[in-house]
Amino acid sequence: MSSDGPARIFIDRQTPEVFAAMRETSRAVRDAAAAAGLDRILVELVNLRVSQMNRCAYCLDLHTKAALKAGESTRRLGVLAAWRDTGLFSPAERAALALAEATTEPANASAQDAAYEAAREALTEDQIAAVVWAAIAINAFNRVSIMSRHPVQPD
Repeated sequence: MSSDGPARIFIDRQTPEVFAAMRETSRAVRDAAAAAGLDRILVELVNLRVSQMNRCAYCLDLHTKAALKAGESTRRLGVLAAWRDTGLFSPAERAALALAEATTEPANASAQDAAYEAAREALTEDQIAAVVWAAIAINAFNRVSIMSRHPVQPD
């Protein structure tokens, strides 16, 4: 997200009741993922991969910190954009990442079919649903941050 251009309204602050509903949805998604047996690292990998695809700097910063806090390695975070080209991710993580990408680019029906096929081999139906919901949720948050131009603050 470039800081160039006209100032933007922080829509999360302008309409806090809508943002509160989004946060509640995010909590429900997180609970569904945990109930389905998905660990926090896998969910953060989904959040990060979708945020990479959408080029949302604010969410990349936020979820990198969350992934590290959950125990993810800097090595795997460094190669996440090229996850298909490494052996560092488990079959479940690979299936979740493919499904998250297909959710983020829904016009590619063949990618969706391939992602679902792979997901059915590595994930339960509850896990598939949780991954898709996680990707939908982070896509929505990416758009809030991108359209609001939420800044990444220095440490």
